Amino acid sequence: MGSERCIRDRARIGLHPRLARALVDGAAAVGGRAAAEVVALLSEPPPRAAGDDLTAAWRALRRQDRPADAHAARWRDEAARLRRALDGGAGPAGPAGRSDDHAAGTVVALAFPERVARRRGSGYLMASGTGAALAEGSALAGARPEWLAVAAADRPAGSASARVRQAVVIGEDVARSAAAPLLDAAEEVAWRDGDVAARRVERLGAIELSARPLRDPDPGLLRAALLDGLRAEGLGLLTWTPGAVALRERLAFLRAALGEPWPAVDDAALLERVPEWLAGARRRADLARIDVAGMLRGLLPWDQAKRLDEYAPERVEVPTGSRIRVDYSGERPVLAVKLQELFGWDAAPALAGGRVPLVVHLLSPAGRPAAVTADLASFWREGYRAVRAELRGRYPRHPWPEDPSTAVPTRRTKRASGS
Repeated sequence: MGSERCIRDRARIGLHPRLARALVDGAAAVGGRAAAEVVALLSEPPPRAAGDDLTAAWRALRRQDRPADAHAARWRDEAARLRRALDGGAGPAGPAGRSDDHAAGTVVALAFPERVARRRGSGYLMASGTGAALAEGSALAGARPEWLAVAAADRPAGSASARVRQAVVIGEDVARSAAAPLLDAAEEVAWRDGDVAARRVERLGAIELSARPLRDPDPGLLRAALLDGLRAEGLGLLTWTPGAVALRERLAFLRAALGEPWPAVDDAALLERVPEWLAGARRRADLARIDVAGMLRGLLPWDQAKRLDEYAPERVEVPTGSRIRVDYSGERPVLAVKLQELFGWDAAPALAGGRVPLVVHLLSPAGRPAAVTADLASFWREGYRAVRAELRGRYPRHPWPEDPSTAVPTRRTKRASGS
């Protein structure tokens, strides 16, 4: 019954519900006369000459024994009407004796709680999340108050912030009290400034009032924050050892060559799997300790893991017995090996179950590419002669047989009987 009566009482006042609430609740907080006079000021847009300091405008009106203009007359009549409405039972008269700023700020904040604003940089942030700025020549700008209760604002064309047309200087106590429905405290775990920030934050709408560290945040929130960090800054937050990089390249090769069921390991695909890797991680430093190679291997079912070295070997043994690392970083897998080690070898093994031939980079004794081929037998027949003619004078201590297909492969310089 009490709430229904309150609604009926406010309706009888004949004001917008916001202003009716400000009148009734403001009267209880700062006194009926002050509440009525401030609400009367809010009932119509302020004249341009009034300036942006609502408290100063209110004082100026109170000092006039007789209204000097139509606006002042309307204000006095409306304030009297609202006083009568309060005296008629619409709400309590409440205490008096507060400062003008406190009284005006309380009533304005009760009417427009989402416009309570806190200083941010050179401007303000309202509880609604909208930025605001004092107009040029503002009477309030000199003191640069920490808090304002904004009574009127507009947004100039093309501006990202609202322009304060009239406001009252308030303290945080008034902001908290009058805009209490917007108060909220929550645990926030987020990626911020390059690491996880876990805080208990108290806010007034969009305005942060206080924050303190959380000692034991929810593990699910920690994982979500770390994943946000990886999405924002990339998988480089993980420690990519040479082995992990090489394994990822091998898996990418098999995915491209054979498709399913070999797993995708591009950034987007790994970011989908990363939450499984984050157990126990709480901060950026923990990301660097994740065993990326082990996690990549964990993407493979047992039968695929068994075939990995067969389909995409890390190294290939050449005729000399050397085990040469295969480079999977390009479009085709590459075996880079000194030419003399391949004498007598007519074909490099095909990878991906025989589907993809190795590209062989035949290196000079100095380790520079002398020829590139995916068909060794053809190279020995058709390309070797030109390479031999070019290099044997430059590297006379190394063997350059006329028939490499039958020559003995070697890692050494030529013997006395070499070609």
